[in-house]
This record gives sequence, structure tokens and C-alpha cells, in this order.
Amino acid sequence: MLPARATGPVEMQAADGAGAQAQVLPGSGAPVRPIGGWSKRALDLVVASCALLAAAPIMLVVALIIRCTAGGPVFYSHRRIGFDGRPFYCHKFRTMARDADRALQDYLERNPEAAREWEENRKLAHDPRITLLGTMLRKSSIDELPQLLNILRGDMSCVGPRPIVADELELYGACARDYLSVRPGLTGLWQVTGRSRTDYDSRVFLDSHYVRNWSISSDLIILARTVIAVMRFDDAA
Repeated sequence: MLPARATGPVEMQAADGAGAQAQVLPGSGAPVRPIGGWSKRALDLVVASCALLAAAPIMLVVALIIRCTAGGPVFYSHRRIGFDGRPFYCHKFRTMARDADRALQDYLERNPEAAREWEENRKLAHDPRITLLGTMLRKSSIDELPQLLNILRGDMSCVGPRPIVADELELYGACARDYLSVRPGLTGLWQVTGRSRTDYDSRVFLDSHYVRNWSISSDLIILARTVIAVMRFDDAA
């Protein structure tokens, strides 16, 4: 059964490893540290550092192409919700036109079906904001490489729930506390389980399932499956 969307109080029973409970402050209900602790953080630092060194030449070329063809800023930073509800700015290569917010608003006002699609999934199959280069970057997931910096800063993890905006948290209903007990991830269970074909409720379920059954081995498996998933351009989010 998929988790219900609700806005009331929520309860959490999140596992830290093989059935161990996350460390919680007495009386607060908020974890002292993200589920996974230092073992997950150590994996993040090793993987993100190696990936950043390997991807640096590609990132430099992409930055130059964006600058020369689209003008304006190379990176797009958007406010997201992280561990324990702490906001952070999630970095990506810019894949949208500079007037993206206005273009989206105009498009949704003219297209009721697109407005319903946006309301249900928080994304569009045909997004008018995305440039041709941006489409290529998204299909290859190259647009998300700057999030390696978020991982090194401690805002994100290599594996975890997808980072969401504040308005989406209420859509997680009873699973909201699961989301808030970990750092959001560059990749995650939903990305390797259908990606763009997965509806919103299913993504919430997969995020919660990941948190409640976390282990280092599950992170390693998801990382391995991510390499395969990003090669399927037709599945890209």
C-alpha cells in the first residue's frame, strides 16, 4: 500500500542499519545525526571525492558550453529541505531558460492538463522551461554533477531520498519524518526503480522504504544500479 498524503502530525520508526534505531535527542523526537552515522558519511566523502575528480573535465566543458550558448549563470541553485528540516541550496547545471518561472506559469495557465500533471507529479513530460542543451544534460544526468559539492559540504548524501522543496513535505504525509531523518541523496531507490515513469506517491513510498531499511550494502547496490540507470537516457528524470 502506498503512503497516504496527510498534513497532520506524523510518526517515525526509522532504522539505523540492521534494525537499530536512529539516535534521538531526549524528548525532541528529532535525530541527533542522520541515519547511517559516520559509516554512511565516510562512504559519501570517498565516493563524492573520487567522482568529482573524475568528472571535473566534463564539468568544465559543460560549464563553458552553457556560458557560450545560453549566457547567464552556469549553475542553478534552488532551496531544498535537508536533514531535520534544515534548508540548503541544491546545485545543478542550469538547464532552463533565464525566464523559467514566468514561462512555467504562463504554460500552466494555458494548459489545464499540464497544470494537473504538475500538481500530481511536480514535473512535466514536456517542460517549456528546458533548453535543448538542458534536455541533453538531464537525459544524461550530467546536470546533477554539481551536487557532488553538496555532498562534500554535508548537505546531501550520495544515496537518499530525492531533495524536495518545502511545499512538498506535506505531500509525504506519514513518511515526512522518514525523509527528515536522513540527508537527501544525489541518487536513490526511486531513481533506479523506474525514474521518470514513477508517480509521486510511489516515489514517496520508495524514499520511505529506503530509510526504514537502510544499510551500507543497500547504498552500494543503489550506487551500482545508478551507473546502469543513467545510461538509459529514455528513463531519465
